[in-house]
Amino acid sequence: MTLAPVSGLWRAAWRSRGFRVRVLVTLPALVVALIVLSRFLLAIETRQGSVLADPLLQLFAPRDVTWVTFGFIYAGLVGGLLLLSRHPDRCVLAFQAYVVMVVFRIVAMALTPLEPPATMVALKDPFVEVFGTGMTLTKDLFFSGHTSTLFLLFLVMPSKATRVVFLLCVTGVATCVLMQHVHYSIDVYVAPFFAYCAYRVARAINARYFPIHPVCYPNEEPQ
Repeated sequence: MTLAPVSGLWRAAWRSRGFRVRVLVTLPALVVALIVLSRFLLAIETRQGSVLADPLLQLFAPRDVTWVTFGFIYAGLVGGLLLLSRHPDRCVLAFQAYVVMVVFRIVAMALTPLEPPATMVALKDPFVEVFGTGMTLTKDLFFSGHTSTLFLLFLVMPSKATRVVFLLCVTGVATCVLMQHVHYSIDVYVAPFFAYCAYRVARAINARYFPIHPVCYPNEEPQ
């Protein structure tokens, strides 16, 4: 079976006015959300917060599993984008839901100032260490951004097999951040809930304001 070229799939989607509007609204929103989030995360590093008593973390000593954690994260992100490149509508939906989730994270962090667990082993992003500012964030708590992002990708995957793979990635990342005491257990526990809410909000907005004609997606229902 010969797969259609990715460019052809996007050109077919672009013929839908609803899809064009989605893209033109989503891209600026994504840029703004990322800029606001990055500045917010830097700001809260100087804020004093509370330390939570976490019975789960008290059961085991932290271990540095940074490279395993980011192995799951980057494999999930790169693999997710490659898979979604063949599903334009799902790809745009993923970015839309991520924007909504960023809003949820900012509100949640603003309302719940927290200090990291005292036993935390800092999770240093190798990409940021090499190409970014090198600053390690420790107060981006409640809720876990890494766990929620991968769960969001799980929700938008096009097949059962890919959803199983991404669910394993979510489980791996959640386990690793807890092993390293990077997050409180409540951060990880509620992350899928917020991701699912963001996904449903994005879908509802699309259905209400940016419907896409099914002819653009003959093999699957538009998201």
